[in-house]
Amino acid sequence: MSTATTATAAGNYLSTPTLDAESSNLLQTISSHGGYAYVSMSTLAASGDFRAAEAAREMAWEQLHSGPWHSVLPAWRDAYSMACLHVAKFHYRNGEFKESLRVLDLGLIMGGVLLKKDLESAIEIVTAKSREKESEGFEKGPKCKFVEEGDEFDKEEVLRVLPEKSLSSKIVVKKSGLSLEGFLREHFLSGSPVIISDCMAHWPARTKWNDMDYLKRVAGDRTVPVEVGKNYLCQEWKQELITFSEFLEKIQSNDSSSAVPTYLAQHQLFDQINELRKDICIPDYCCAGGGELRSLNAWFGPAGTVTPLHHDPHHNILAQVVGKKYVRLYTCSVSEELYPYNETMLCNSSQVDLDNIDDGQFPKVHDLEFLDCILEEVSFWWSTSESSDAS
Repeated sequence: MSTATTATAAGNYLSTPTLDAESSNLLQTISSHGGYAYVSMSTLAASGDFRAAEAAREMAWEQLHSGPWHSVLPAWRDAYSMACLHVAKFHYRNGEFKESLRVLDLGLIMGGVLLKKDLESAIEIVTAKSREKESEGFEKGPKCKFVEEGDEFDKEEVLRVLPEKSLSSKIVVKKSGLSLEGFLREHFLSGSPVIISDCMAHWPARTKWNDMDYLKRVAGDRTVPVEVGKNYLCQEWKQELITFSEFLEKIQSNDSSSAVPTYLAQHQLFDQINELRKDICIPDYCCAGGGELRSLNAWFGPAGTVTPLHHDPHHNILAQVVGKKYVRLYTCSVSEELYPYNETMLCNSSQVDLDNIDDGQFPKVHDLEFLDCILEEVSFWWSTSESSDAS
């Protein structure tokens, strides 16, 4: 083979060192769990059969949806990642970079941890190739912003869309440049919430994330999970996997009166898309009390998006990068008066809809004290896990 031909072949091949090393053991594990058909298809896929690769991916996908997510065997998650790598290799070899990227993202989102490094490495290579192809003829136009600079905060207008009694009682205290020692002494140890302003000015995200063109450029072709519907307590609520570009377009065209908003919620976006992770910094407050960061999640949605009243299993530091967010907090001592669901899956959520409280069904809610606030751009909000919120 000539030098030129060899270079072309290498350029069309995605290296998967972990898959190559662990494939035999993984297939043996899958076989021990009765996945003989998957093993057969995966073996054919490794030898160059695209239809077998797709069939293996479908088989693993069915296993991922065979019951509650926590009951899925880890081996089947790894099997799904394996099949995604096989399928992505074919698309990459054919120059179908967007399709290859879509499949790799699915492997990263739905798959296991065994082949994560192979998936991330392949995503980096495919992304570079895709951008190289798209950069030809690209013309930079005016920025399309989510929020225009200088937008005024009109309290009267805001109050018309917020729940009854909002911003009328105790407001969460706001402090500028709060030291870690001060945070520990005055808030963390006492469990009192606080807004910390003026400590995100150095984040690249502060300016970059208000630019839709930037987000499309660095993450537009990536596939992300979104929620569709008013909120997760509603019957019509569902989840979908769409590209980030499609998600941004939905936000841009969103009508706040729409009954079916699209919302990216509690997703580990920064583990998935490294370029967005570079735009933020982990605040020192996350290490307060000798603890460690439990998870790093993203929430991204249109105006009018509401999270139902709920409580979380751990403390929260919420960084507001673009736009504003209303937050309401109730102390844990009144949890029963907020009528939590009895179902195990929803036991951390309240049955009360703050926008339309049923006085007959929930008579105690109106008299409960709470703290609330408007969290504005470039501010952190901290709250103990022993509070409930709606936003």
